Amino acid sequence: MKSIIATLLSLFVFLNTYAAGIQFFEGSWEEALAAAKAQDKVIFVDAYAVWCGPCKKMAKEVFPNEEVGIFYNRNFISMQIDMERGMGLDFGKQYPVAAFPTLFFIDGDGKIVHQVRGAQSVEAFLNIGKKVIGMNDRSEDYAAEYEQGKREPELLYNYIRALNKAGKSSLKISNEYLRSQKDLTTEFNLNFILEAATEADSKIFDWLIEYRNQIARINSVDEVNQRIWDACQATAQKAIEFGSEDLVKEAISKVKKHYPERLSSFESQTWMEFYLQTNEVEKYIKTAKSYAKKEIYDDAKALQTLTTKIVRKFSDNKNAMSLAEDLAKRASDIGQVSIYHLIYADVLYRNGKKSQALEMARKAMDLAQNEGEPAIRMAQSIIQKLEG
Repeated sequence: MKSIIATLLSLFVFLNTYAAGIQFFEGSWEEALAAAKAQDKVIFVDAYAVWCGPCKKMAKEVFPNEEVGIFYNRNFISMQIDMERGMGLDFGKQYPVAAFPTLFFIDGDGKIVHQVRGAQSVEAFLNIGKKVIGMNDRSEDYAAEYEQGKREPELLYNYIRALNKAGKSSLKISNEYLRSQKDLTTEFNLNFILEAATEADSKIFDWLIEYRNQIARINSVDEVNQRIWDACQATAQKAIEFGSEDLVKEAISKVKKHYPERLSSFESQTWMEFYLQTNEVEKYIKTAKSYAKKEIYDDAKALQTLTTKIVRKFSDNKNAMSLAEDLAKRASDIGQVSIYHLIYADVLYRNGKKSQALEMARKAMDLAQNEGEPAIRMAQSIIQKLEG
């Protein structure tokens, strides 16, 4: 029965990465350009054709990858455009395609920054994205002027903005400037604080909170809230990376105090990621159980994502797999599609309940009849292996 484990594990990997992959922009091309300008980002365009095999391969294996999703969602506005219909017909007049897929990187002015033909592996696709960020990274230009002793406020603002955009630390430069200012309430300095408050465990973040209303009047409440959220997430990620429980608590306390509307989900997910990093399985199970009940009880996809994470990380822990079974059952109950039933079948099989797993796989087959040939083939494959 070893083959079913391999088959279903690959299914779990696919599903888990699918939930965490690239989030594609769904508006028009004009709206994407406007968003790119507003967010100072480059647009990534997957120019594909529905019949293209390599295009399908990237859509299945690369775009859903978790690392790809994290990187591209943070740094790009991403679009998929079918070049043979709809929006693609007009897009192709301005950006001709000679092979599929063609991967475009286009700035907010509509200028091509970079383009690549052909399907890419996960590693190659990440490297292409990093190359584009580097091509669009002006921080080294500002750094050269800074090293020459130039300290004009506009230069420093552009420098930290370029550092932030490139994912580099700007705190040293920001602190040096802001600590030299006698009046932090000028419009320029308030905008500087908004750009500079990249981490919640910093003095600059404290200034963001102190002058929050004034900054919001110049910009908007939404922009200030987004900066608070991003800074708290950055501190949480740092806490997880270094295994610092105190820093986790600080990030959570900042959200609780300054963005309470998003506290519950933030707190649970941060602790779960922390316990994953520190391999504290019982604490993870307790937190995950509470999170599932309070936050995602009626969200089949979120339940499925949590189930796959538990299976991949704690498949040898009885209590964890018991929770995974409960979550998978709930997802299959409310998500009446074959994939959730197959996930439940896998968890049942892993928990030694072969007959129940087979029954669930057969229910998945019933649902798959209305979902297309790929779903039918997957259900058939799993049923055959369970019956073997």
